[in-house]
Amino acid sequence: MIRIINSSVAQVAQVTQKVAWYAIALAVVTMLNTAAAGPKEDLDKYQGFFKQRFPELDLAGLANGMYNFSEDKRNQYNDIMEFPPYDVAVEEGKELYTTPFKNGKHYADCFAQGGEGIAQSYPKFDKGTGKVQTLAAAINECRKNNGEAPLKYLKGNLVKIQAYMAETSRGKPINIQVPDDPRAIAAYEEGKRIYFTRRGPREFACYHCHWEASGMRIRGNELSPAVGQAANFPVYRSKWGEIGSIQRRYIGCMRNIGAVPLKEQTEAMNNLEYFHTYLSNGVPMNAPNSRF
Repeated sequence: MIRIINSSVAQVAQVTQKVAWYAIALAVVTMLNTAAAGPKEDLDKYQGFFKQRFPELDLAGLANGMYNFSEDKRNQYNDIMEFPPYDVAVEEGKELYTTPFKNGKHYADCFAQGGEGIAQSYPKFDKGTGKVQTLAAAINECRKNNGEAPLKYLKGNLVKIQAYMAETSRGKPINIQVPDDPRAIAAYEEGKRIYFTRRGPREFACYHCHWEASGMRIRGNELSPAVGQAANFPVYRSKWGEIGSIQRRYIGCMRNIGAVPLKEQTEAMNNLEYFHTYLSNGVPMNAPNSRF
């Protein structure tokens, strides 16, 4: 079990100094400009870092996030999951998904395999547009192509549809592809750059909390490792009192560190989701899920 260190936001820098060898390891892992490095090499190094940091956890175990580091929260989670709080959203999402559009067609007509068992492959690089497409954007594109108005991205009916589609992929390993296309590589690299870039007045990057300080505590919460996080979304958060998307969580994190958040479904935000989800390749989908 990893030792949990109490910390506040202002103390994170001090905490990370106490684990200097992890920072050194991270510096080696995150040599972002190595000429020979690419997505595959990155994945091997990045997942290798977390395997070394948490040798008792396999990829599926990493997806348990904060519950690996607090027995009390793990017990609370187990109690909650006797009646999963996202079940209603999944049922409503299924009803929305199977209800025909005004033209008589269905969401299933827009997706391979009728949309079942495909959520683990999103976000995808779209060769036609040369950009990353999230599952949320694909759902709204389906609506647009069938004469329907788009849905809001961060919560509500669209996220319920995502939750239903994710449920049909539960247990399937995340499989994000970065094709050998300069545009796809550029999108991946921008997502990586955003992930490792310091933001806001506190100059925090995503990796400060979810790499260097992963497994430690900040403001009463244990910090989950970056690998495995994406496998849980959409997620029901007790704080929200409802199910929400991964981009909603990004926006919340950016606000927490005092940064101006990226706008949902912009190219930059989608590239961040692309990179972040790619980190969890091979992790079994466990979405939707529940978090505090």
